[in-house]
Order: sequence, then structure tokens, then C-alpha cells
Amino acid sequence: MTIAAISGADSQNLFATPAIVADRRSDGSILVRSTAPLRPSARCIGDWLEHWARQAPDRIFLADRASVDTPWNTVTYKDALKQVRSAAAWILAQGLSAERPLVILSDNSVEHALFALAAQHVGVPSAAISPAYSLMSKDFDKLKSMITLLGPGAIYVSGTKPFAAPLAAIKPLHSATIVSGSADAGDAISFRAITATPETPDVEKAFAAVTPDAIAKFLFTSGSTGAPKAVINTQRMLTSSQQAKAQTWTFLEDIGEDLVILDWLPWSHTFGANHNFNLVLRNGGTLYVDGGKPAPGLFATSLANLRSVMPTVYFNVPRGFDMLIAVLRGDDELRKKFFSEVKFAFYAGAALPQNLWDALEELSIKTVGRALPMVSAWGSTETSPLATDCHFQAKRSGNIGVPIPGTELKLVPSGDKLEVRVRGPNVTPGYWKAPELTAQAFDEEGFYLIGDAVTFADPARPELGLFFDGRVAEDFKLNSGTWVSVGTLRVAGIAALAPLAQDIVVTGHGGDEVRFLVFPNIAACRAHASLPDSADVKDVIGHDKVRAAIAQGLARLKAQSGNSSGHATRALLLAEPASVDGGEITDKGYINQRAVLTRRASAVATLDDDASAEWIGCAG
Repeated sequence: MTIAAISGADSQNLFATPAIVADRRSDGSILVRSTAPLRPSARCIGDWLEHWARQAPDRIFLADRASVDTPWNTVTYKDALKQVRSAAAWILAQGLSAERPLVILSDNSVEHALFALAAQHVGVPSAAISPAYSLMSKDFDKLKSMITLLGPGAIYVSGTKPFAAPLAAIKPLHSATIVSGSADAGDAISFRAITATPETPDVEKAFAAVTPDAIAKFLFTSGSTGAPKAVINTQRMLTSSQQAKAQTWTFLEDIGEDLVILDWLPWSHTFGANHNFNLVLRNGGTLYVDGGKPAPGLFATSLANLRSVMPTVYFNVPRGFDMLIAVLRGDDELRKKFFSEVKFAFYAGAALPQNLWDALEELSIKTVGRALPMVSAWGSTETSPLATDCHFQAKRSGNIGVPIPGTELKLVPSGDKLEVRVRGPNVTPGYWKAPELTAQAFDEEGFYLIGDAVTFADPARPELGLFFDGRVAEDFKLNSGTWVSVGTLRVAGIAALAPLAQDIVVTGHGGDEVRFLVFPNIAACRAHASLPDSADVKDVIGHDKVRAAIAQGLARLKAQSGNSSGHATRALLLAEPASVDGGEITDKGYINQRAVLTRRASAVATLDDDASAEWIGCAG
């Protein structure tokens, strides 16, 4: 994840002042930590639900809706706890456990949340698996491997009909009870029937027995750096992460019922689940489930929901901000409401291109006379996810902040970079049923090997934060011996080719020059070429106006860079979207650089072919 700009007054009202020390060791490594001690955190996340059911029983906790034309379906904290306890009684009666956990295949919903909370309430892990592996996959291979690994005791789907094919594919691999959210559940048990289960004394007994070391959930890695792994998430990881967040976002202790979040980010990933969902639950806020996402055909739903519910904090990934900016420019009413009511925006998952940062600041100042505070953080599934948080004014995109209370970073020299490693109560004990992978994931001092590199904003002033400096494994050398920082160049490339590039994969390994494989923004390319929506993708990316714009973008990037590793000489626009089955993309739209280069070796060869007419050269 990553962070951005806050005015001095706003930062004093919202956030704690960083207090950081950096201890330099004789071996060249640097230990960076907060001097603020981590205060005690809750025993388990169920304690949060019990607390708010007592303190604010009638406050809306969760809301969703079937479509933008229907009213919101809401559940209060009191009703949520009642349904959680009833579902927990059913879970205990079925004999679910860490060896027979609850698996959820569906998108975010009120039922999804209540079922997961019910399992966690009585010490049974839940595992939300990205719906992309069920609904976008053709071979279901990854879903099959996940089910085989987990051996679930119950599997929840929002409806048996949409999930008929994946359920059939995994049927021989488990003995789980199928639970459906739809009224017409077929052979499955309806979730409504489960929440009608009479609560038993065993529920309170099991809840009291949950310890901070109990497994709360299994979250699968996104696969951006390899095959998905089941990351163990303990109760301590989740509660300590939110305690640290409360100590950095100090306004949370006072905001109470005014904390409203409208969020699409999937609970099968740590950003949406552990950061956003738990933020609401820990602090007694309200979460409206956004059924849209920043994708063609689905963003209209997000906009309709945004017009219905304006959040206190706006969360999204860079692609979502890109789409939002385009809408805000042409919608005066929504723009005024957004910049007037949203306290600050939070971006994560990937670095925010500077052009989007600048556009949001410009629109905000133009609309309400001040810059919208833009913040972020950094971490991974294994760090639940918060490891650093930037709670101070940053002058530009890319500052990932400072270590949160209770978490240490170890910066280890690696070539001309600093590899960062993480240790703290928020870090996973390992991967489920994978002792070898677990052993490989930690160094001799117990620091998690996250695989990222960072650099200081100012080595003499560690409190000014760190900048993400790419993934160590993705960087490569040109024949000249010059290192190419893939993460940094990718963000710069997207900005230079905006708005025609949706994402970029950097290549040029073992060569003299850097080249780009470009996943185009087809809608933007059609508009640039004045082509109709029906225009074929190949005709769009082959259009002279599109090719000329890409060539000019490459030239702009070259003009900004002082060396061969800072720009690309060629780009190839890809007609085929990134593939889920091929491991190229997650449902949040993150690109697996390694998988793309492997799967599209022929495209890389085309870029390297001097005689090919398909690639686009740098103008001038």
C-alpha cells in the first residue's frame, strides 16, 4: 500500500505526530521503529462486536442492497450480535474447526460478514476466497487447490445457481455443508435458517475460550508474487493492527457514529477485510457495502451508491481514483458534496500515479478552497496489513510513512537498494500446512521477508517517512549494468501514457533498453481515436491516433529521465486483457509482473524484434 498530502491544520486534528528512531548497525542494516509503545489491544475481534452491541445497540453496523434501485438492507450492532451468536451455535453443532473451517466464495454482503464473524466468534477460522476463482475462472484449478488445502466444514455462496459450475468442480474434494444466501437454496441450507438456530451455552463458553493466538481467518495471497498461499491470520494480528491504527489516526477515538465507510474492496483481500472492515467494527462505525468496483460496467453502481451515501473516509485503489476524477470533473453536484463531506481519501494496493494526485488536489482546491487530504499505508496480507502509516504532510505521492507502534522494520542493503523486513504482533506466524514456505519467509531474527525495497525521504530525519522503492525480485539490470527499478518506472510510465494505459509491465531483462507491455484503457483509446463503443479492440489499439499518442507519451517519459533505465524505447499494446486463470491479475486489478512476462513471452519477443511493425517507438 502507499500515502499523500495533508494540510498542517488537518493533520493535527486527524493524526498523531510521528516519533521515530533509526538505529544503524555495524552490518549496514538499519532498525526503524516508533518510540510510541503499542497500547493493549482487544483479546479478539468478537470483543468489539460485543462492546458496540452494548454501547450503541441501535446504530447501523452493516448495509447492502441488491441494486441501486432498491433501498439499503441494514443491520444494527444489536441485531448483528444476535445473528452472529445464532449462526455460531450452528457452526459449533456442525463440528467446524481450524481443520474444518468456514469457506466463503461470494462477494461482500451483510450475510457474508455475519457468517464470518460467527465463525470467528467461537474460534473457528473463516476463509473468504476471491469470487474471481469461481466466477471468472474457466478451469477452477486455483479454487480446487484452495479447497483441498483447507478441507472446509461449510461453504457459503450467495446463491447456488451462479455458483453451480464451481460447486460441481469442487464437489469431489470436500464433505462440507453448502449454505446459500438465496431463498431458493436447492439442496443447500439457507443462511436465514442458520441464523434462526437457538443459541446455546456452548456459544458463550467457546467465545470465552478464544485467545489472541487463535486463528481468526485464512487469507490467500493475491498471487502477485507467485501462487496463492493461505496466510494464517490470528486474532492478535487483527486487533493489534487496529490498535496501532487508532494510535496513528487519533480522530477515531472521538468520531463514533460519524465514521461511515462506503467500500467495494473485497474481503478476500487484507485491504478490504482487515484494514477497512475491521476499522469500522473496532471503532463502532457503519459500513455500506458497495456492489460496484472500478471496472467497465460496474463503476456506475459505485457512483450511484456514492450519491446515496457519502463516506467519512473514501477508500480506493489508483484505478478507482482515476475513474472517479473523470466523473467529478463533469458533475458539479457530486464534486461539491464529495470534497465538502469526505474528511480524507485513502489509496492503497499500488502506488498512486502523480498525475492523479495532482488532479485530486486541483479539483479539491477549485471546489472547496483546500486540498483534500490524501493518505495511505504499506504492508501485505502477512502483516494484516498495516506495517507503516503516513500520518503527516507529504509533498508528493509515494511516501509510505513510518512504522506503526509495536512494529519494527529492518532495512538490509541489497545491491544499491534497502530491502525492508517486518517484525511485530501484526505479522503472521506462517502459511497454513506449509512449514517449508513458512521457514523461508523469515530471517534468523524473525523478521518477515516482504520482498519490497524502500528509501528514506531524508536519512537524517526518519520521521519524514520512507518511499516505496519497488520489489527487489522484479528489478533487473540492463547490459550496461544499470538497475531498472520496475515499481518506480511502472508508475511513471502509466502517468506518461495517461489516460491510454491502464497498466504496464516493464521488460528488457538482459538487453540494452527498457520496453513496455501495455494493457490499454480501451474506453480511453476509443475516445481518443473518436471511435464508437462497438469498435473492435484490435482496430482501436492499431489506430494511428492511439499509436501516435503512445509514442508521444514515451517521449515525455524520456524527457523526464536522465538515463536509459528511466524510460522505455518501445511499447506494445496488448489486445488480450490480463488473465485470471493465467495468474496475471487479481480481482482488484493488480498485475503479476512475473506471470505476464512468462505467459506472454511471444509479446516480449515481438518487442525485441527490430523488424516488427507492431511495437510503437519513442517519438523523436
